[in-house]
Amino acid sequence: MQTVSIHTEMITLGQLLKKLEIVQTGGHAKIFLEETLILVNGEEESRRGRKLYPQDTVDIEGMAPFRLIRS
Repeated sequence: MQTVSIHTEMITLGQLLKKLEIVQTGGHAKIFLEETLILVNGEEESRRGRKLYPQDTVDIEGMAPFRLIRS
């Protein structure tokens, strides 16, 4: 499992996708979320505004899972 450092209390799923350079814009994130299975803490998620906190896990179809940590 890979870790992703965040410097704030939380980050949105759309911001995470941009941070990981999976998408370039919020609009692209919306389309990506419609077409790709993403699990947050084991539950399917398709909202780019979903708030993610340290210790949350994000599993993106076709990629290794990520765990958020606060740095």
